[in-house]
Amino acid sequence: MFSKILIANRGEIACRVITTARKMGIATVAVYSDADARAPFVKMADEAVHIGPAPAAESYLIPEKIIAACKETGSEAVHPGYGFLSERASFVEALAAENIAFIGPPAGAIAAMGDKIESKKLAKEAGVNVVPGFVGEIRDTEHAVEISDGIGYPVMMKASAGGGGKGMRLAWSEKDVREGFEATKREGLNSFGDDRVFIEKFIENPRHIEIQILGDKHGNVLYLNERECSIQRRHQKVVEEAPSPFVTDKMRKAMGEQCVALSKAVDYHSAGTVELIVSGADPTGESFYFLEMNTRLQVEHPVTEAITGVDLVEQMIRVAAGEKLATTQDDIGIDGWSIENRVYAEDPYRGFLPSTGRLIEYSPPIEGWLDDGEVQGKARRGIAYGAGSIRVDDGVFEGGEVSMFYDPMIAKLITWAPTREEAADLQIEALDSFRIKGLGHNVDFLSAIMQHDRFRSGELTTGFIAEEYPDGFEGAPVNDDFRRMLAAICAGNEFTWQARAQRISGQLDGLQGVTSEWLVKLGDTRHEVVLGEGHAIVDGERVEGNCDWLPGMVEATASTSPDGEGGERYGLIVERDGNHWVITTRGASHRALVVPQRLAHLESMMIEKEPPDLSKMLICPMPGMLVKLHVGEGEEVQPGQPLATVEAMKMENILRAEKQATISKINAAEGESLAVDAVILELE
Repeated sequence: MFSKILIANRGEIACRVITTARKMGIATVAVYSDADARAPFVKMADEAVHIGPAPAAESYLIPEKIIAACKETGSEAVHPGYGFLSERASFVEALAAENIAFIGPPAGAIAAMGDKIESKKLAKEAGVNVVPGFVGEIRDTEHAVEISDGIGYPVMMKASAGGGGKGMRLAWSEKDVREGFEATKREGLNSFGDDRVFIEKFIENPRHIEIQILGDKHGNVLYLNERECSIQRRHQKVVEEAPSPFVTDKMRKAMGEQCVALSKAVDYHSAGTVELIVSGADPTGESFYFLEMNTRLQVEHPVTEAITGVDLVEQMIRVAAGEKLATTQDDIGIDGWSIENRVYAEDPYRGFLPSTGRLIEYSPPIEGWLDDGEVQGKARRGIAYGAGSIRVDDGVFEGGEVSMFYDPMIAKLITWAPTREEAADLQIEALDSFRIKGLGHNVDFLSAIMQHDRFRSGELTTGFIAEEYPDGFEGAPVNDDFRRMLAAICAGNEFTWQARAQRISGQLDGLQGVTSEWLVKLGDTRHEVVLGEGHAIVDGERVEGNCDWLPGMVEATASTSPDGEGGERYGLIVERDGNHWVITTRGASHRALVVPQRLAHLESMMIEKEPPDLSKMLICPMPGMLVKLHVGEGEEVQPGQPLATVEAMKMENILRAEKQATISKINAAEGESLAVDAVILELE
């Protein structure tokens, strides 16, 4: 076994690998860029080596710097995590030349499966179903249009070396191909150094199922069940779970055996994942097709660990050291249900635009990977929490920054419970306990998904988010009972606030009693609330429960039981904004104005500030770089016409005209870095 390994990665996955290595008694070395000098993974490792500036192309993506760090520290092996150099065959070969072990698959398997064009050919030869498409080299846009017309729309254009949702475009027509082909090539070149693109038929109403593979160097390969990864946005996974609510025992066996056959065909060892696209309209599961094989550890590996009890990072290390797998296929079972939500730095209320900046406040529902006392239990299931358990994988800290240079993921929230419904309920409760301030995040959106009837039914496709939130996200919906409870909470908080203010001495009119009768304006609705002991009367309906908020508190809980025992409990974030209350819970923020009933007739006379008219400006929706201006001053544009392309976090975003207009002024130049809300151009 190795005595010291180096982790050629950063963030939460570096913390994850260090945790298991520590459990195994193996010393660890971290490498870090300028941007990560104070990051948790650097502090966790036994040693740390600085490898360059913040951009990954100048630090984490340079093999020579990783190898130099290995030599400097005497590291015997390298764990690549995911992303960066994890699927670069030349890196594995360079390590081998220096007699440094790679904790991952052989270079030949990476090369074979990392090229999406060649991997489809190999999969077909191995007897695996593949999606109809063109797997040769595409010369130019005209050739791409010809191929797409032949396959039949819709088609998917993918960068051959792509991954992580980057370098992918869905085309419903020839126009989409002409607009998106060159952008797909650029994303592939910028993110992966390879501008080759392939085109395949897009399976409508698909489910995204993946099979976890684990093999050793002695010819043994197992499949560790499946993961359901259908809930995606822009081809980036958002929610993952294991097992899948769609997959039957028969389907699992058929998929698993095909994936094992493919792995053996390329002499695969270590952990890997075969991604499949499955027709949700076919309950037999026979309509599944090979998408790609990820020759690395997946972001969503914790859900597999939770239901199988297998520490995948530990097995990768043992396999790399030459050990045989200690388990057989018959040993792999399914224990309970696990769900993972990815907490991203993005603003779902603004079209999921990337959000970067400082984490002014960061407090997950349980501690991340920094607590040594919880290392062993967390590798599988996490901290016991009611009937289930919670695990948080993160690599950020309060006061740190989510940088524009790297992936926008803040943390992964994993829950395990005996049933799917209980695992989802635990997600909702845990998400209510997340505290993140300083940048946009998707906690509300994740909670809304967990509560959604369609998610609860298990009727999932990769179009879930687009279909269920076609006009964007505005917060989780609430019913009348929930709205009345919120009104009661806001009225109770206002009572407490005013009662405290009344205790200030020296008031000219002396101490005045605080009324129990209130008008609560919650959004566009008005509620009459009369407070009582352990209850409130809201619009004539009795609402039982209490709230423990006191002035100065940000975190609070509410219960539908007056004594706090039993009933349903809610985690609340409570903020005072001017004369309004803002209550955040269960996937939405609710803004309320509370006034005494005797002043209710004055509420309608309060003037609300009109928002400025931004319709004559093209506003940069996120921090990023202006890659291309598609128009010039004086040019007339039509609705839907591309105006500018902004790149953020290696993704290109095309900004389009919302109405017919003329370009009156251009305020930014190509190649310029833009702040959020910067005015790119003006229209008239």
